[in-house]
Amino acid sequence: MKIILVGYGAMGKSVARLAEEKGDEISGVVVPEGDESPYQTFHSFTDLPDADVMIDFSHPDFTLEMLKTDEVKLPIIIATTGQKEEIIEAAKEKAKDQPIFFSPNMSYGVHVLTKVVALATELLEDYDIELLEKHHNQKIDAPSGTLNLLLDTIQSIDSRSDAEAVYNRHDRHEKRQENEIGVSAIRGGTIVGEHDVFFAGVDEEITISHRAQSKDIFANGALQVAPKLIKKEKGYYTFDNL
Repeated sequence: MKIILVGYGAMGKSVARLAEEKGDEISGVVVPEGDESPYQTFHSFTDLPDADVMIDFSHPDFTLEMLKTDEVKLPIIIATTGQKEEIIEAAKEKAKDQPIFFSPNMSYGVHVLTKVVALATELLEDYDIELLEKHHNQKIDAPSGTLNLLLDTIQSIDSRSDAEAVYNRHDRHEKRQENEIGVSAIRGGTIVGEHDVFFAGVDEEITISHRAQSKDIFANGALQVAPKLIKKEKGYYTFDNL
């Protein structure tokens, strides 16, 4: 494949390295003014080279600029976290003309995690649920896009549709309410990404966890999606319908 990268941070560099190991070609990199890359570098979305797909691990503002640029006609894989609702809305509009894939976490294991959590939520109706995520000290958004995805998954189950996310309990002087879901984030060191879903019942607890041991899992996820996406008709895709 010929790939255009959007953004060239840690994830963009991982995608480039793994793509070249697989025999793919980086046709160009689009970055904001002031940023550079060792590849053909562009600071605008209006005049890009020929390619098969664009892979975006950039910043939400840059992603939205891309999605609102009419000249961008290629299939796009969006793996940006933050401003989720705004990105989904713009991606669905763009997908009327081309295939667009979006996931706030490109790990297929995390996709499977959401299915397991949905099943557990259905079966454990009387259990309290708490969510915890840990990431490195350079991560900008909190809670992570993946934790928000897990929260959305839980709230999509009928028995939890009225569940309220509680992000801060330090100023609450009352017992935990039945419909609460505690959401916590830890930032420190070089933690790649850890997510835990706790189901706490009477005298027992069930924990469902995912541990990312390398950022390569996200880059590989994008590279596994790409050859499937470029064969698709126009439309909005996720792991559920790809």
